[in-house]
Amino acid sequence: MTKFVEAVFPERMGRSFRWLVGSSWVSNIGDGIAMAAGPLLVASQTSSPFLVALAALLNKLPWLLFGLWAGAIADRVDRRRLVIVADALRVLVIAALGAFIVTDTVNITIVLAVMLALGVAEVFADTTSQTLMPMLVPKKDLAIGHARLQAGFLTANQLAGPPLGAFLFAAGMVWPFLVQAVAVSLAIVLIAQVVTPRGPVRGDISTHIRQDIADGLRWVWRTPAVRTLMLTILTFNITYAAPIGVLVLYATEHLGMSQLEFGLLTTAMALGGLLSTAVFDKLQRRFPFATIMRVVLSCEVLWHLVLAVNTTEWGAFAAMFAFGAYSFLWGAISNAVRQRATPMELQGRVGSLNMVSVFGGILLGNALGGVIAEHWGLTAPFWFGFVGAGITLALIWRALGHIAHAESD
Repeated sequence: MTKFVEAVFPERMGRSFRWLVGSSWVSNIGDGIAMAAGPLLVASQTSSPFLVALAALLNKLPWLLFGLWAGAIADRVDRRRLVIVADALRVLVIAALGAFIVTDTVNITIVLAVMLALGVAEVFADTTSQTLMPMLVPKKDLAIGHARLQAGFLTANQLAGPPLGAFLFAAGMVWPFLVQAVAVSLAIVLIAQVVTPRGPVRGDISTHIRQDIADGLRWVWRTPAVRTLMLTILTFNITYAAPIGVLVLYATEHLGMSQLEFGLLTTAMALGGLLSTAVFDKLQRRFPFATIMRVVLSCEVLWHLVLAVNTTEWGAFAAMFAFGAYSFLWGAISNAVRQRATPMELQGRVGSLNMVSVFGGILLGNALGGVIAEHWGLTAPFWFGFVGAGITLALIWRALGHIAHAESD
């Protein structure tokens, strides 16, 4: 057991690192439960496709509305304390939802309001929590740190959480949300054990928050490595989200898969990610980050091509398994690369811009994918992704060497 703990949580990375990862894992269990229970709750209150889609949108829209503000605030205050406050607000909102359910006064309006409130709180909690890692571990260990966070996300959020959430919802509508509230509360207790420098990371916080946001955007634009990385993330999320938005139709209509088989595609993706967690430490010691990034993005280009020409269910499962494996590597390494190249006092603003690029790209890609599929068929979004991702990779191929090894001054 001691060897296992040392392998997963190296002693050199400190106790605070272990508390941070533990908090993230526990929180991901709650979020995974809500991933299944939330849509089930919405469906129990309305049969309107518009309201069902609106609930999902309201949960993610706050990233575009408040993401940059959350990053600027994270650079102005005590980051650990902000995470605790944001998560405490999440607990209060979830508890209020539970009270409405128990008293049988819940309705679709309340559910939509809860989705929006949780989305806002998650923006501040997630934006700020990602700034803690570079405050706790050396730059050379950032990739390992993010790999451990990703492992918890895959296991708790993607694999264990959703089926547990569906089971709890079937046992009683309120149970998944009570369990989620307990999980987030425990995450608060764990994050409170993290030791970080007291107070804000900036010495001077007399500027207006709008100027702070502008300074963050200006720094990214004037830093070629980070600017190119952000544009890459935006572009690849557009090309990824275009086919993902119609994946359910591609699977059920184009490949003839059942609803259960479609659900297993997510499981295949998570299993691929878990495979990468097992070999990540060896890979990052053996190969330069630039090499891994080039291989991963090349796999993304080929992923589109494979699914565009695929005609079998097993081909789809294999492609999603591979996607989970290489996307895990990209998530761990790209986050580490970005944080190594970013000064500590800008981690919040640069990290929030990264998340805005992710969600902005996904929303735009989903919209494009629907239009493309409507006019040219269900495989057309994959061809769009293949061409778009291929051109992007060709343009940034040489720059990846500089991006992967950039360091902040």
